[in-house]
Amino acid sequence: MMNQMGRIIHTVPAISEEASGPSYAVVRLCESLISEGDAVTLSTLDWAPMDSPPAFVKRFPLGLGPRRLGRSPAMRRWLTKAVADREVRLIHNHSLWMMPNVYPGWIAKKSDIPLIVSPHGTLSDWAMRNGSPVKQLFWPLLQRPVLNATTCFHATAKSEYEDIRRLGFKQAVAMIPIGIDIPEWNPKQQSEFRTLLFLGRIHPKKGLDLLLPAWGAVQNRFPDWRLKIVGPDNDGHLQRMQQLAKELGLERIVFTGALLGREKREAYRDADLFVLPTHSENFGISVTEALAGGTPAIVTKGAPWQGLEEHQAGWWVDISVDALVACLESALNQPHDELEAMGLRGRSWMEADFSWQRIGKQMVQTYRWMIDGGTPPEWVWLDGV
Repeated sequence: MMNQMGRIIHTVPAISEEASGPSYAVVRLCESLISEGDAVTLSTLDWAPMDSPPAFVKRFPLGLGPRRLGRSPAMRRWLTKAVADREVRLIHNHSLWMMPNVYPGWIAKKSDIPLIVSPHGTLSDWAMRNGSPVKQLFWPLLQRPVLNATTCFHATAKSEYEDIRRLGFKQAVAMIPIGIDIPEWNPKQQSEFRTLLFLGRIHPKKGLDLLLPAWGAVQNRFPDWRLKIVGPDNDGHLQRMQQLAKELGLERIVFTGALLGREKREAYRDADLFVLPTHSENFGISVTEALAGGTPAIVTKGAPWQGLEEHQAGWWVDISVDALVACLESALNQPHDELEAMGLRGRSWMEADFSWQRIGKQMVQTYRWMIDGGTPPEWVWLDGV
């Protein structure tokens, strides 16, 4: 068993509900590994208050310096000591661009500890071209050098594998998707309006700049539909999108802010159709959440969801206003029964391929191969080695 081999340490900058990125996925992955017998500690920053963090989480204070860098000498000292004391058999780092994502590489370079890195979309071409100017210095000075110490990358989809190879990294890549919790099934209730739902951060990469003009082009032809925008603001982008909606004269559109827990699950369940018009996404947890709730999805090719068409659970379209307009004209014209059938096919797909039990078993086998060697699991690609 993995717990006989020693502790597995996961590192991630933040897991608070306010944090963007892999907060949900990292915690659930750790829980699934624990259920498989793995001894896990998740190290993270004391980024924001949390009512009851999981028992396996160890939080560290921020040190001096810009908050966005997440510098934490206490975390670095703890990781270094754990490795020096031979308490650790493997480190799994999640995400990039902050100091908690650098410390594991520094430590791995000075030891024989295997390191697996999950970029969670941070290596996409869009992500590398956008964001803070600090990236221009952070990448060559800190981030890229420590990625060279990675034993194996974890990609959630083929597009992320391609990002890793595009940047010249030759290490093994484990192709394992993010899991999803399947909620209890409740039939959808019909209401005055049918609902097209966007749920996610209100961030430039999410593609609301494409969705709003597309909605404006079709709204008059589908008076029984409304567009619901759910999610937290990111650096004032919500206000810009609200202003764009006003300038476009959009009707039957509502911005609700963030929803969590039960209210979030109900938003997916009550929607007739989900849309993610993203410019760049390594995976798109919101797509799995929608499908698990029985709601079919429209996703742009900025996210790796071509399986929507294979499983007849939605649409996978080009990243453009015209492509979204054409898709909406077809999708919004579908009868209730057909959309519900598509949603149920998507839910069955999630149950079969994206359960956390399945993902946990695959990750444990990947760790075992990294530690003991031998024949790699079938989902580990060695083409660059």
